[in-house]
Amino acid sequence: DFYVDCIANKLYNFIFITIFLLLFNAVSEWFFWNEFSARYNFIAVDYLIYTNEVLGNIKESYPIFWIILLLVIVAIVIFLPLRKRLNSAGKKTAFIPAFIMGFLLMALGVGFTYILSADAKNFSKNNYANELAGNGIYEFVQAFKNNELNFYTYYKTIPDKEAFEIVKNQLSGPNIQFTDKDSFSIERRIQSTEPELKKNIVLISVESLSASFLKHFGNTEGITPYLDSLADEGMLFTNLYASGTRTVRGLEALSLCIPPTPGQSLVKRPGNENLFSMGSVLKEKGYSCKYIYGGYGYFDNMSYFFSNNNYQVVDRSALKPEQIHYANIWGVADEDLFTLAMNNMDEDAQKGTPFYTHIMTVSNHRPYSYPENRIDIPPSKRSRNGAVKYTDYAIGNFIKNAAKKSWFANTVFVIVADHCASSAGGTALPVTGYQIPMIIYSPGFIPKEKVTALTAQIDIGPTLLGLLNFNYLSKFFGQDIFNTAPEKQRAFISTYQGLGFLKNDKLLVQSPVKKIAAYQADFKTGENTGIPITDSLERQAIAWYQVAAWYISNNKYGSENK
Repeated sequence: DFYVDCIANKLYNFIFITIFLLLFNAVSEWFFWNEFSARYNFIAVDYLIYTNEVLGNIKESYPIFWIILLLVIVAIVIFLPLRKRLNSAGKKTAFIPAFIMGFLLMALGVGFTYILSADAKNFSKNNYANELAGNGIYEFVQAFKNNELNFYTYYKTIPDKEAFEIVKNQLSGPNIQFTDKDSFSIERRIQSTEPELKKNIVLISVESLSASFLKHFGNTEGITPYLDSLADEGMLFTNLYASGTRTVRGLEALSLCIPPTPGQSLVKRPGNENLFSMGSVLKEKGYSCKYIYGGYGYFDNMSYFFSNNNYQVVDRSALKPEQIHYANIWGVADEDLFTLAMNNMDEDAQKGTPFYTHIMTVSNHRPYSYPENRIDIPPSKRSRNGAVKYTDYAIGNFIKNAAKKSWFANTVFVIVADHCASSAGGTALPVTGYQIPMIIYSPGFIPKEKVTALTAQIDIGPTLLGLLNFNYLSKFFGQDIFNTAPEKQRAFISTYQGLGFLKNDKLLVQSPVKKIAAYQADFKTGENTGIPITDSLERQAIAWYQVAAWYISNNKYGSENK
């Protein structure tokens, strides 16, 4: 009887903990859906790795104590009636056989996550319906399993030689000469007839800056007054699309200028050292290349990736306590980040070294907190609009202070988003969920202009190099948009598994297992209407992603192979 009582108590504890965890999971799924409009996905897997930032973010964003207390109370209310039934059942059933049976049933449930297809829930053309039909725990396991997807295994392909021919044709143009006779190479020399201009480049990638936040894209709330004014003074790109929905995907596009390959971003994959990057090109030109981040660089593998790809990484640890006006779990306030960046640029300028400084902001991120008395939206509101307006304020102060520097006249400022604030929609890849703004500002050098050409995030690097008339050997998949014929303009948008190819107003989406669909994209609503697939467009869509996957899987995208 003693041993039976011990086993019974352990079983009671196990059942109570199980009830609590199921309730906790249900609430977690609700919050996850509220943030990402999806069941658990790769983001949830990432969150298990970066527990400090994630748990800190949750603590700062939600009343976690009261939520857990309420869940404990609800779990007790559910458990007490069950305990009476368990006591009654215990008189008729041995605990050990019952425990074994329970364990087998749990193992069976886990086993089915490895047997059932992840596409089983996809019964509708509406992405919300498909997500709701899923199961959070099951989707989490699927996300964990599919961290990387082999393109050749899961996606429709064409012969590699044909794929390379298509991509090389699309990359060809005036002043471009392919240097390698190998059929499986896109290496080419980019030449300019004008003298090179070794201007400083300051690239500010802004956290979650959707195009829809700016007045120039229809916003009437006035949350980006400085960026709106800057857009009037510089070059505004109005038809630009982010590669993905995460910061690491944006960083991949901005630094490597390569289409998104299925699975995790290259920033977080093993074997991502010494890749062909903006850092490798500009370092060869004598630039000081730095990646400056307001948080700790270990997050999302940023420090390792950038430091192993010709950048020097500078993060919040370089700031003294008295230099930090405000910080949350993600990092220091953007105004302190820009102070850190300014100090580094001053040091490079004093050495007479041209600099390429990539600054990654953090303030426009839940819990949307920032210093007091900066803008007319108090931080106590914890609103997205407040965070956006604060970041706008910080960028404005940074540019105004930079204008006082001796190096300002010889500097090109680029302000662009890493991704949109939300990519949710009734369709899997709504184009409105990927449209981002970009402003290139350099008084006396960059003209006031609106650029309407269809532009991919991977085109930003080559376009900047083109503006400076650089001659260089390139492996980039991105193109100088000002030297690209309209019929060759295209963009890439993606989730972890869905690979979108946008050309004109047509969107082709590739997905496992070897599925491909074509849509008429609505650039106002984001809705996609199914249309017949044309062979030419399908082969182009496949070719770009296939060649990118070939380069990565064959370790040919290295800077040492130039």
